[in-house]
Amino acid sequence: MTAVDYESMGAQALGQIAAADTLDGVEALRIALLGKQGSISALLKTLGGMSPEERQSTGPRIQALREGVTNALAARKATLEAAALEARLAAETVDLTLPAPETPRGSVHPVSQVMDELAEIFADLGFAVATGPEIEDDWHNFTALNMPETHPARAMHDTFYLPDLTAEGREMVLRTHTSPVQIRAMLAAGGNQPLRIIAPGRVYRSDSDATHTPMFHQVEGLVIGKDIHLGHLKWTLETMLKAFFEREDIVLRLRPSYFPFTEPSVEVDTGYSYVDGRRVVGGSGDEPGHHWMELLGSGMVNAHVLRAGGYDPAEWQGFAFGVGVDRLAMLKYGMNDLRAFFDGDARWLNHYGFGALDVPTLSGGVGVQA
Repeated sequence: MTAVDYESMGAQALGQIAAADTLDGVEALRIALLGKQGSISALLKTLGGMSPEERQSTGPRIQALREGVTNALAARKATLEAAALEARLAAETVDLTLPAPETPRGSVHPVSQVMDELAEIFADLGFAVATGPEIEDDWHNFTALNMPETHPARAMHDTFYLPDLTAEGREMVLRTHTSPVQIRAMLAAGGNQPLRIIAPGRVYRSDSDATHTPMFHQVEGLVIGKDIHLGHLKWTLETMLKAFFEREDIVLRLRPSYFPFTEPSVEVDTGYSYVDGRRVVGGSGDEPGHHWMELLGSGMVNAHVLRAGGYDPAEWQGFAFGVGVDRLAMLKYGMNDLRAFFDGDARWLNHYGFGALDVPTLSGGVGVQA
């Protein structure tokens, strides 16, 4: 067996490593020397066939050769990497005059935006915002609103009933409208002072399709005074809708209807036309190319409801109305499916939502004080 000159072999390997001028070249040398088929790896394999005496004298020399080559490869790799980084830093520049990348921001949901717009409009008209519980008792949700237990109107609401009863034995429900807030506001007023409130919030009914969801949003209005009539109701709704849709050509049509909590009751229609495939509110439904669309229900507060709220109907009168916030949002901002409001899809919200600092506002007011 030919004797191996480990010193010469090591010197040759170190020379090759020192001469390598690329990281790929260093990697090729590592494989040639220390890989599975490498020359130094082959020397390590010969230790198994040596006698103990030979292994004792030769083993340390091969290990020293292997360690020297390993260290030299690591050092050369580090040198080349540092040189590559230096060259990259020298070639690259940072333009500090460029604008910083925009930080992702949350969006204001269209329902929240419309709620804020309506609150701002009604604040200009002298209305206060009133709130109430979303889990209501049967009396506030139905009975006080002229819907006793046997009243057929209860079947219209597709109510979610809860298993627990109140201490008085009343059934508990997820409120089907925000009208119970009207009763609570009247009772809080003591039945002896004018009221002008809106009651925005979530309501619940067992219904689901493109224009109905089990949970949706309503805003109801209530005005109580000594000489209130339907003319005040019509003026209030026209003024609100003109401000909300930012159009002066809003035309309303009031049709006789039935609601248990108002008498007389009226359905309110508004004119609209189609522009680029979407409904645009404005004009009279009797004009060519225009149509009437039912928008909300309203009427004069029923005498039974006034009594339930602590008011004497011989002395006090009032009007009330209720409109779906989600429906107003669909009309104003061109949405076509109510269910998408509650899907939690960030892409939808990025498209229809509003930036917190640049949302459209109505800070100019409605221009008229009631």
